[in-house]
Amino acid sequence: MPTHSPVLQFPLARALRGAATALLALLAFSALSTAQAQAWPTAKPISLVVGYPAGGSVDLVARIIAEPLSKRLGTPVVIENVGGAGGTIGAQKVVSANPDGYTLLLGSGSEVSIARLYNAAIKYNGETDLAPVGLIGITPMVFVTNTQTGVKTMEEAIAKSKRERNQLSFASSGIGTPLHVSGELINLLAGTSFRHVPYRGAGQQLQDLLGGNIEFSVSVLSSALPHIESGKMVPLGVTTPTRSRAAPQIPALAENPKLKGYDMNVWFGLFGPAKLPAPMVTRLNRELNEILREEAVWQKLQKAGISNEGGTPQALTAFVRAETQRVRAVVNKAVATGTSS
Repeated sequence: MPTHSPVLQFPLARALRGAATALLALLAFSALSTAQAQAWPTAKPISLVVGYPAGGSVDLVARIIAEPLSKRLGTPVVIENVGGAGGTIGAQKVVSANPDGYTLLLGSGSEVSIARLYNAAIKYNGETDLAPVGLIGITPMVFVTNTQTGVKTMEEAIAKSKRERNQLSFASSGIGTPLHVSGELINLLAGTSFRHVPYRGAGQQLQDLLGGNIEFSVSVLSSALPHIESGKMVPLGVTTPTRSRAAPQIPALAENPKLKGYDMNVWFGLFGPAKLPAPMVTRLNRELNEILREEAVWQKLQKAGISNEGGTPQALTAFVRAETQRVRAVVNKAVATGTSS
């Protein structure tokens, strides 16, 4: 009668169990990877709407996000620039779109919340008529001038404005944008009289500043940096409470005693139409958070002075609500004092 040695039997059993466990783990990982790479419900392009012409900060963020999102969803992601009215035309297009996952908004504070505070004709409510997916990043703006003004510091800009009351202008990318509100906040805190000149986007705004057609501008840091580094544009201060890691040589406006407590920013988020199905929101949020962890993505964002945030749809909802309330206080003061335009 054959005998079996327990010394040989138990290691063999353990080895077989280990192999089975490893195989199950491999199968589970493979299934997860397949699920993550699954194509969006039908293989047609997703329109990623940007409410501004090409070349601005929102467009830049969209181009950083679009390619990796396309790979993860297994379908093309095409950027659609729908400029005008401070981004609200593009936002309205997404609000009115079929909530099938094929029309998304690369949104910012301008069109999602601020513009409505200035313009009662805007019918949609960004807090209720869009489905938040996730916060992408936050960046400072920068108050700049051209070399023709001879101004080199914010203190000199304030003094010049007070000497030349109502004679100097600042450009922004549109009425009701964070850039517009930032300029009005300078007027409120420092007692200056910079007149607001709205543009449809960053491109023409910066061209007119460089050409001497306008004296000052509030620009998103990523759009202004190339001109600052070339010496064609003079930075007077970033709008966040502290200096930006992307350009630590530029002081914060809040460092000036007349602008103590100054704090404004531009933020970027991914949104869909309000009735976008919850499973789609969940999938988009998961993929967006993974994209923001990719080294190539966060390096591009950091180089442009944009933080990489991420988080849940609920966190973006709370963030938008808080930012809207904060900006509303500035807008109300500007309207009350007659500095808003």
